Amino acid sequence: MSYFGTFYLDKEKDIVVELQLREEQMSYTLRTPNHSSGNLITNLAKLVDLPIFYDTDNLKILTGEIPSFVDGQNRTIYIMRLGNTKVANIYPDGTIERKAYIPAIAKTLMSQTKNYSLDIKKTLVKTYIRSEVKFHSDLHTHRSANLSPDILIAMGIHHQIQYPYYYVKKLGLRLTQMQRNTIESRRALVATEYTDSNLTGKYLDRKIDDHTYMNFADLILNNIEDSTYNIKKIRTSLAVRKDGQAVFTDLEKVYLYRYVFTKGITSQEKISCNNITKLEDPDIVSILLQMEKDRTNTDYKNNTLFQDKLLWTARSYANVGVYYAEISDTALVKKSEAAATLEEIHQVMPAITKETGVTLRFLAALRRIPLTIVKDKVNKNNYFMENLQVLRAVAIDPYVAGSDFVGEEINDIRELKPVIAKIVEIAKNIPNFVIRIHAGENDSLPDNVLNSILCVEESLGEGQSFPSMRLGHGLYTAKLHTKKGQLLLDKLTKYQIPLEFQITSNVRLNNLSEMNAHPLKHYLKHGVLCVQGTDGGALYGTDSIDEELSLERMLNLTYDDLLQMRQAEDQIIRKSLESFHAKDIGDVPFVSFYEERIEKETNNYLDVAPGERNFDSSYELRERILPLPEGKTPIILVGGSFNSATHITKLHDKECHLIDELIANTNPDEVFFVIGSSMTGYEKYLVEKAGSTYDIFCYVPASLTSKELRKIQKYDLPIRVSIESSPMGVYKSIAFEIFKRRKSILLALDGNSAACNLIQDTKNAKYLCKRFINARSLGLRPKAESLIGYITLWTGENTNTILPECKNLISE
Repeated sequence: MSYFGTFYLDKEKDIVVELQLREEQMSYTLRTPNHSSGNLITNLAKLVDLPIFYDTDNLKILTGEIPSFVDGQNRTIYIMRLGNTKVANIYPDGTIERKAYIPAIAKTLMSQTKNYSLDIKKTLVKTYIRSEVKFHSDLHTHRSANLSPDILIAMGIHHQIQYPYYYVKKLGLRLTQMQRNTIESRRALVATEYTDSNLTGKYLDRKIDDHTYMNFADLILNNIEDSTYNIKKIRTSLAVRKDGQAVFTDLEKVYLYRYVFTKGITSQEKISCNNITKLEDPDIVSILLQMEKDRTNTDYKNNTLFQDKLLWTARSYANVGVYYAEISDTALVKKSEAAATLEEIHQVMPAITKETGVTLRFLAALRRIPLTIVKDKVNKNNYFMENLQVLRAVAIDPYVAGSDFVGEEINDIRELKPVIAKIVEIAKNIPNFVIRIHAGENDSLPDNVLNSILCVEESLGEGQSFPSMRLGHGLYTAKLHTKKGQLLLDKLTKYQIPLEFQITSNVRLNNLSEMNAHPLKHYLKHGVLCVQGTDGGALYGTDSIDEELSLERMLNLTYDDLLQMRQAEDQIIRKSLESFHAKDIGDVPFVSFYEERIEKETNNYLDVAPGERNFDSSYELRERILPLPEGKTPIILVGGSFNSATHITKLHDKECHLIDELIANTNPDEVFFVIGSSMTGYEKYLVEKAGSTYDIFCYVPASLTSKELRKIQKYDLPIRVSIESSPMGVYKSIAFEIFKRRKSILLALDGNSAACNLIQDTKNAKYLCKRFINARSLGLRPKAESLIGYITLWTGENTNTILPECKNLISE
């Protein structure tokens, strides 16, 4: 057999179909090289009823014959089917027409479990949408998440950006000996700058590697032999975790990998790029050739990296039939970036819109909490002050459609009411200024959607109309049949507030495991405006078309449902474009114009009162902060601290008996316990039962309310302080300090989203973790069922199976 061609069954090039042809006999080999667990290909094989084989590297593959046919015009055509679904038409001239694909949602769920339950209709999706209901917007997306890994890689080569040595090492990229010698020499020079640093060991190494750079074009083009291997590694780093669901911490890390490209700096030492056609990836070669061609276009020849991002974002949207998008961008609320960013937008967007037909606008995005990884750069006293001052200055710009609150939803939106009030004030004199709030993305704070509306409503000035408001996600709220749910529906319909849904990111970020729980159809039934976004589709292996097909198939949407959403979208686009064309700031020198406005606003002190979390845990509990014990196995008990804001754990005899058995059958010299900070439920039960004999470490948020502090001080427990200020974010520190560093046991008896994130983190852990999840907990069961084969589902009856497994792990 000789190689004929390759195509992919997904957007991220994870499901590879290689075609071979001998004489007139065609066959295929299907691989999933980026999925180490083997779940993806195993579940796919079961779904389409094919046997699994192994290649020479002992990796699972599927193989089969592709029959040939002769059509009505006497042309030979090969038709590949999987499970009676036509996947592709393949022609002798090399043309491959993909007819079905596996959406990112199905791929993620197949990767997550050993017992995949969706049927083939929701797994192998035919790519057809009725034109009357085709969506034409992306109203929920993010600046550094729009471009596919292939475009980012091509852009990094074309602009010859600096690539940190740390990522070369982290990803295990291959270098030639000359490249290795050069980068090591540079590293030695950088190291001299840190001879007086207080950092030591791996922390010093990380700092040096982070500031040692090589030209990305050099990395790829001057090592063609290893370029395919390196590109695959880099491509994987630019999307969220592939082999199962991710958590928000994973997303933050992916953004750091993407920032190298989206906020890249051009290398001082340039190389020749004459050999780009030697790269084996035809998509990247095609993009690079177009980028070279753009340099002959007077509109684009001087494009900066950011301007090329805008161009390729618009082209990507045009390819899927989107002609209006609003992109959340934190640069537009930063004093050091906003003016220059707007100038670059104004310089290039008219030409981009003329070429592509796509209008890009921006939501100036405020982080609801500082990004965990860059907290040391934040003014902790009032980090919203600069954001609000800059927003007030730039809100008049045509390309600024409004504002947004972004970041992981782990704090009560009411804590931000003073900030929301200032934005409502800014919106008063700017018609159709959008106030968008991310709310209801996870189930830890189900009242955030309603409270977001109430915060805006209660902040209206005298005689002020309710502004143009949108809510991103809206996945979890109070039950719609309750009094609170009815109030939410009334507010949504009264003020015509659209809800934005992005189902793929919900699944891939561990916020949705059970499709039946999705509320979209209920909202449509009650006449609520609902639209689709992608949440930055390139991060999640999706785009506008994939999202719409996924919504239709996964949630069983009808033609009328889709038409209702399309009509809501049309209404938003119409108003948004009217606002865009109505704003006119004239012919001004943009940078100086906006810098002057920003400077003027700096003198307009925008006081934002702090919330109730004004006690520093590291100071208040300083005498009780201790390192985790070495040589002991941690048992993490979840059952009280990791609930939704409206759920209180109630004790049940069987769960209490399980804890009693665990205490009676373990040794305090061999194990220690870990709990959250609420001191409630089963965690409180454990403390009262075993606090005098076992080490029980309490993980607390970085800042506390007076009530929380008093409760923690009541119990004399050793403390670990989280990197996050919210109790819902404590899971990140437990995952980092335990799951990534030592073997452990997780006993999850009750909880919601934060608990589900802990459970998912154990699946993604570096070290072995035995996971026991309570099937009797309604909040945990869907997560547990998505991990069948990786967890022990405790039903209240199988206590005797848990203790031996715990003892075996402890004794290893």
